[in-house]
Amino acid sequence: MRGVLYVSHGSRVDEAVTEAADFIELVKKQIDVSLQETCFLELTEPNLSQGFQRLVNKGATEISVIPVLLLSAGHYFKDIPKEIQQNQEKYPHVKVSYGKPLGVQQRLSGILQQRIEETHMTPSIDAKVLIVGRGSYNPQTQKDLSTIKTQLQDTNNELDIEVCYLAACGPSFEEALQDAVNKGHSQIFVVPYLWFTGILERHIATTIDGYSVENDIVLCARLGNHNQLQTALKERVEETFETVNQ
Repeated sequence: MRGVLYVSHGSRVDEAVTEAADFIELVKKQIDVSLQETCFLELTEPNLSQGFQRLVNKGATEISVIPVLLLSAGHYFKDIPKEIQQNQEKYPHVKVSYGKPLGVQQRLSGILQQRIEETHMTPSIDAKVLIVGRGSYNPQTQKDLSTIKTQLQDTNNELDIEVCYLAACGPSFEEALQDAVNKGHSQIFVVPYLWFTGILERHIATTIDGYSVENDIVLCARLGNHNQLQTALKERVEETFETVNQ
């Protein structure tokens, strides 16, 4: 019997956990599988092992482990596989298929364009756009964000777009924002490449609130509960079914 285990990041912020869980519930309704569980990598229960055990206890003999992650980084390459291995050793009769993060997709980069448009502010000729990523020590993160920037640039040839990060990579969000202010851009659009709310989004907002300048610093909405994200995650789940059946 097939089961699906969605692995979200986890957060100290209750709203972030609820938002992630609610999003996953929307996707579950689109998957024709009776056994589906949500778990979290850190800070929140159930953890991966608890979620895995719940599926096994319900009779799952094939489990699709789905990382609810935007990009490939340490959690995808190290943390989740380590947990999977531990559970496979505990339940050797269970076949596991490991899904992929959403990754770089033109339709997801297009959400950034929508988030800018939703501000109802037309970018001026000297506007600056800061795409803010979570950041990672894995070099793939910077490659992916660079591609996302290129995809957004393709539909906004006149815009000055830069990628910055909240951790591990450079330039930092704080450095990029200060630089944009110093250069006198009349508008600075801050576009978080974040799926759900949480401490990082709050940090972005607090940093912006700390500025008292003539520049218009415009904080765009996070990716959030967008139908394209739902479709993308649904497809990642269905891909693992094909892997199991091979």
